[in-house]
Amino acid sequence: MIRLQTDTPQFFSDLGDVLRLFYGDVSVSMSDGDVLFEHRFTEMDGVWTDTWTSQGRQNALSQPAFPGTPLEVKRLRKRQVKSALYGLLKQLTGMHPPWGSLTGIRPTRLIYEAMEAGLSPEEAERNVISTFDVTPDRAALLSDIVDMQRGIREAPADRFDLYIGIPFCRTRCSYCSFASGELGDGSRVQPYVDALLREIALSKALMDEAGMRLRAGYIGGGTPTAIPCGDLERILAAAQAAFPDAVEWTVEAGRPDTIDEEKLQMLKRRGVTRISVNPQTFSDDTLRRVGRAHTGRDTVDAYRLARSMGFDDINMDVIAALPGETVADFAHTLEVVEDLAPDSVTVHSLAIKRSSRLHEQLVVAGAGYGQIEAEGAAEMIALARRRLTARGWRPYYLYRQKYMAGNLENVGYAKPGKACLYNIGNMEETVSVLALGAGAITKWLFSDHSLRIERAPNVRNIDEYVARVEEMAQRKRSVILK
Repeated sequence: MIRLQTDTPQFFSDLGDVLRLFYGDVSVSMSDGDVLFEHRFTEMDGVWTDTWTSQGRQNALSQPAFPGTPLEVKRLRKRQVKSALYGLLKQLTGMHPPWGSLTGIRPTRLIYEAMEAGLSPEEAERNVISTFDVTPDRAALLSDIVDMQRGIREAPADRFDLYIGIPFCRTRCSYCSFASGELGDGSRVQPYVDALLREIALSKALMDEAGMRLRAGYIGGGTPTAIPCGDLERILAAAQAAFPDAVEWTVEAGRPDTIDEEKLQMLKRRGVTRISVNPQTFSDDTLRRVGRAHTGRDTVDAYRLARSMGFDDINMDVIAALPGETVADFAHTLEVVEDLAPDSVTVHSLAIKRSSRLHEQLVVAGAGYGQIEAEGAAEMIALARRRLTARGWRPYYLYRQKYMAGNLENVGYAKPGKACLYNIGNMEETVSVLALGAGAITKWLFSDHSLRIERAPNVRNIDEYVARVEEMAQRKRSVILK
């Protein structure tokens, strides 16, 4: 445990995130801890100075006080106090995190902000390196993504994207922290579908009143194809009738053990333009270890079936740093993906969330198979980027999470013309998202001067959602029609 004493307690949570860049999933307290980090802030003669001290080392950072709005001052103060702590941690550990002092989810924003301020793309890239100590290869990755998003990042003001969550899976993966449950005997599916159809109807009335039209629809989970084909079709049909004319519909077919010809025919008939067939890994040992009830061969067969039926936009997800996997195991997964040649590939760095079974196994109990060290995870991610880009996939969106292996990132790669509009709009927060289902979070953009984003979360518990679906719809109304 680390004890952190600071003159700016309003940034305590943010400072804890900086400490975790170097020390992993460590607990941080204001009153107790084995190691003490002390912070002192002074403002003198128009200069802000932040001084950090720990373990006989000290680091100070100064800059002229900024006479802006309270929001601007808060933002700059947070950036400086975090940067000063980051500098001390680099001294103490000798480490250079790939994303430097950044702890946020969406680092591409820094490139866009710099360009909006008048910098060229090249200058914006250099600014990220010099201001936040981001490594040159990560800064170049951001520039590549900005280039891929050109012309498709924004949407007209009267368009929104739709997310529908199906929170059921055949089995629950050990690393999963989503609002989902095992399918079991299927008894909860029908009440859930009925509630979801009700939320769709209520949301249609809301969108009609707001004068909004759908751009892109996305059905995720969980595993949407885990539920019976007829139930999934009911959801799709209701959503498409309520919100017509979308230019993109994605359904996460997800696990190959939930994919069959009947479901693929239905998705094709309903005009689904994009599906995911997700291996995560092609190591059967790893699949068993993390609780997946299928083999790598099953994934190959499901993918080839979808191709034979005319699906021309298929995504595959893979995960780096799964428990027990080596770089060689991950390289094998990449080889199979390359041979199959999906239209897009999402490369995730494993994030061990505290609500997952894997956190209990590896962190709390100290049992099971260990996760590869940060250097190995970084080697996997670098290998994926080299191999995928060499074969024509290009990075088109990126996001980061807490507790990720090696403080790395998740990156979506796509062939030209195959970038997912929903993924870009959601991750870049450039399009409002209407989100339906248990655990789904509506994010609504407001185009006033504050560039507000307001959220309306649905309850995570499936039974609670079914019982309170009218309330969930009212939450959205209270945000969107303010």
